[in-house]
Amino acid sequence: MQRSSPSRRSVLTGLGALAAAGALGAGATACAAPSSVAEGKTRLRYWHLFGGGDGVNMRAMLDAYSASHPSIGLEAATLQWGSPYYTKLGMAGAGGRAPEVAALHLARLAGFAPGRLLDAFDLDLLAEHGVTPADFPEGIWKRGAVEGKQYAIPLDTHPMVLFYNTEVCEKAGLLGSDGKLAPIHGAEEFTAALRAAKKATGQPGMVTETIGGDVIGPWRVFSTFYSQTGGKVLSADGRRLALDDAKALKVLRYMRMLVDEGLCVRRVDYPGSVGVFNGGKTAFYLNGEWEVSSFRTTELPFSMTRVPALFGRPTAQADCHSFVLPHQNDRGGATNEAAHEFVAWMLKHTVEWAKGGHVPAYLPTLKNPAYLKLQPQSEYRSVVNDVALDEPAWFTGSASLMWIALGSVFSGVFTGSRTPEGALKEAKSRLRELLDTPNPFGGAK
Repeated sequence: MQRSSPSRRSVLTGLGALAAAGALGAGATACAAPSSVAEGKTRLRYWHLFGGGDGVNMRAMLDAYSASHPSIGLEAATLQWGSPYYTKLGMAGAGGRAPEVAALHLARLAGFAPGRLLDAFDLDLLAEHGVTPADFPEGIWKRGAVEGKQYAIPLDTHPMVLFYNTEVCEKAGLLGSDGKLAPIHGAEEFTAALRAAKKATGQPGMVTETIGGDVIGPWRVFSTFYSQTGGKVLSADGRRLALDDAKALKVLRYMRMLVDEGLCVRRVDYPGSVGVFNGGKTAFYLNGEWEVSSFRTTELPFSMTRVPALFGRPTAQADCHSFVLPHQNDRGGATNEAAHEFVAWMLKHTVEWAKGGHVPAYLPTLKNPAYLKLQPQSEYRSVVNDVALDEPAWFTGSASLMWIALGSVFSGVFTGSRTPEGALKEAKSRLRELLDTPNPFGGAK
């Protein structure tokens, strides 16, 4: 999953342009130009935002799809991750001249005007190609539905996970007889593990992103731990503030304790956090699972597991990549059927996609022997049933204003510039500001 750092101003500027726009001209880097579509082929345009290692895996899947579908003229376009992607996708849907299929982060769906910017899937047509609702975790599948219609089909979930250095953990006595991290139950046991690691190496036991331009790591750490308490940030409909002060403060004080006691690196940006863990002296790294490719490349002795249940439930902050059908004024016919068949085919071939660390949402893949052989990618697959997505609002989800706003607030808890109490007060203020801002996409608030 590629990282981006859109400023709040640039995000709002892009959203303002979207609200006033009616159409989108060609502005993407395509794997195949329209002229490559031979006469007699069904044209299938697919927009996505996958770069880096994800881009490599996606291209491999698209090449395999094209090779097995000679009658389809696939035109795949990679757009810039984050706000630029969503602005262009929204403008295309507003103009009714969008691609046949596109990628969308599931937590952003509610605010993306389903029914206006997006078209609903034909579930009967999808079933004809072998994909049904029963093939997905119920919670993730339901997040793709709006007012009884399915607007998003989940491709994966990409949760926070716990990377661990096997050599450091062995030295600290934290591995079980099977060579894997021994089970950790509760915040006290995790703290004890961090102290043991620090004693073994003289370095902080954990690293995670804490600073940087439009930093989001502190939000993702808070969201993971806070979700474990059962707390909610917003109401179920995404329209009201629902932060539980007692639960939030419990988590924020724990985050602050980690740096005050020297158990977590205090000031490190995203690239720096990758570098610290890659240096081989730190036991644990809290981050999204997509950095698995980085550490496999450097041959670091590491593995991965689910984030331990420190505060009750074994949940982890996550979002999901999904497939959507951007609005077309004349959607239907051969191109629409090709879009449904394409989505079904991609889901059935997600072993390739899982190589980048994401957990496939298509449940049959999780039982596929080829997937189970992927190590350490298959080690944390059970988290697919325990992911904590943002509540549905136009300003939530990956690369969203909420992530940027709360990431910078909770960064201060790690660095010491904010008290937990001050951070909570500021977080609530920024959330109220977002709740009071009209949805520029024209959908629900």
